[in-house]
Amino acid sequence: MSLIAAAGLFRCRASALRAVCDSGRMSDLRRARFARLVRRAIADLPERYRQRMRNVEIVIEDEPDPARATEGELLGLYEGVPLTERREEPWLPDRISIYRRPIEAMSSSPQVQAKIVRDTVIHEIAHHFGITDERLDELGRS
Repeated sequence: MSLIAAAGLFRCRASALRAVCDSGRMSDLRRARFARLVRRAIADLPERYRQRMRNVEIVIEDEPDPARATEGELLGLYEGVPLTERREEPWLPDRISIYRRPIEAMSSSPQVQAKIVRDTVIHEIAHHFGITDERLDELGRS
């Protein structure tokens, strides 16, 4: 799938969205603002990368599954088979999850949150292209 329109790739998980919104803990406006940050980060990718992305779903989750706990705070997660390792199609869609609460907890500044979201989206999309964490460290994009 090509990323011609960033908005077409992005979706929120309806079940998670409804459960939190019904409890009154999170406003729809705040969720929509965060979703715009993710869409903007995707739209701001260079065209050559957006066109090469294939079969990937980008979703916003409130927070990571506790079973995925790591030493640091998990801001995003790539799950799938990197393009560099695919030999024959079809593959199940790759999935990139962006975790809202950990990012919002890092700063209340909208500008800082936008930068964190952008860096997280780029980091996870790099994994889609087969770039390892070690190589991202070398490039200063960890």
